[in-house]
Amino acid sequence: MRPEHRQAATAQRRASRFGHVLRRLALLACAGVSAAVGHAAAEPPAAEPPAAGPAPLPAGEATPATAGHPAISLLTVGPGDIYFERFGHNAIVVRDPASGEALAYNYGMFDFSEAHFLANFVRGHMTYQLAANALDADLAQYRAEGRSVEEQVLDLAPAQAQRLVAFLEWNALPENARYRYDYFSANCSTRVRDALDRALGGALLAQSEGRSRGYTDRLDALRLMAPEPALMLLIDLGLGPYADRRIDFWDESFVPETLAAVVARARIGADAQPLVTTTRELAANHVAVPPALPPDLRWPFLGLGIGLGLGLHWFARRQACAARIGLATFAVVFESLCGLGGIALLYLWLGSDHVAAWRNENLLLLSPLCLLLVPGWIGHARGRRARGGTRTLAWLVVAGALFALASKILPWFPQANLHWIVLLLPIHLALALALGGAAGRTPRQ
Repeated sequence: MRPEHRQAATAQRRASRFGHVLRRLALLACAGVSAAVGHAAAEPPAAEPPAAGPAPLPAGEATPATAGHPAISLLTVGPGDIYFERFGHNAIVVRDPASGEALAYNYGMFDFSEAHFLANFVRGHMTYQLAANALDADLAQYRAEGRSVEEQVLDLAPAQAQRLVAFLEWNALPENARYRYDYFSANCSTRVRDALDRALGGALLAQSEGRSRGYTDRLDALRLMAPEPALMLLIDLGLGPYADRRIDFWDESFVPETLAAVVARARIGADAQPLVTTTRELAANHVAVPPALPPDLRWPFLGLGIGLGLGLHWFARRQACAARIGLATFAVVFESLCGLGGIALLYLWLGSDHVAAWRNENLLLLSPLCLLLVPGWIGHARGRRARGGTRTLAWLVVAGALFALASKILPWFPQANLHWIVLLLPIHLALALALGGAAGRTPRQ
């Protein structure tokens, strides 16, 4: 890569970190109240080079094998302290045997200055791109952040290494570098995986497809975001049943640490030699290691839901004005959040390309109907009786939550949202009972 191109890539990388912050903030709004943690199909470049051999290099440039074939490594960076670094990162390192120059090919770049950046993310139309940075510059940044960096040197045959380098150089060209981003199926890690698998003739796919440890997209996303509880919960609310399918190691390689494990286990050639010849630690970890599993929220949420439901019922039985106003204030805030959250989930399903958010069963809990209950609760705060239509709507919301609970025994409703059901169902039930009880007595001022 020419010096001026490297400088531009470095400047773009700095800008992309700020863009990461805004992307996660947009994720909060999109996820219903969230997220990562949409699913638009990966958009390949318009004219990929033939799979049978390397792409032609520009006229006048030497081939990578001028002084021996290049050395290829997989670089895996551990999670960082900041929430947009929680998933980790990776890149393909190419070392030129003649000059000693090492470039890190990084698929995690995006241009925050592009038109309609946030709108495109909300719609599921995020575009990322590949860029090559000087490895030393990247390492200095990761070390300053206290993140672990591991390098796995790969035992590629000369023809495989040349084919990979030619593809990366072609892919890094401005007209080929951009791709449709998806946080589960087309991100910085899956693109690295696909490039390596292409050079290996499908060996990584053959050895990781169909093998699984039983994880799901949701499980990986939540465990990696566990240090950020609020964002973790919002992402969880925004993910639909797509995120609960069991994934094999190939699909789970959207997580950089999983891809490193897949590569470490890979065998190549007729004699099944290890793909990785050497593993080097380039930077020590000074960041908390993510848990192997996300927290189990079912019992805590059940206790909280029952406690809130009983507390609301107690307030509803009080005749004092302060109790009535307190109950109504809570109800207005709760119903507003549920209704707005439901509208956001509907948009993600019907109006965006975020496949991972489609058909979200949390719509049975965060019903847009809740917004229609807000005027009734405002009237309740003023001492007015709830109308029959308001009470009917309240019980329709309860019926939706009860169906969500009953549906857990049906195979057509696989979403892992039992913890949200046991939290929100008691609250919806207590509020419906409160409206019904308020209708039958004259409130005391």
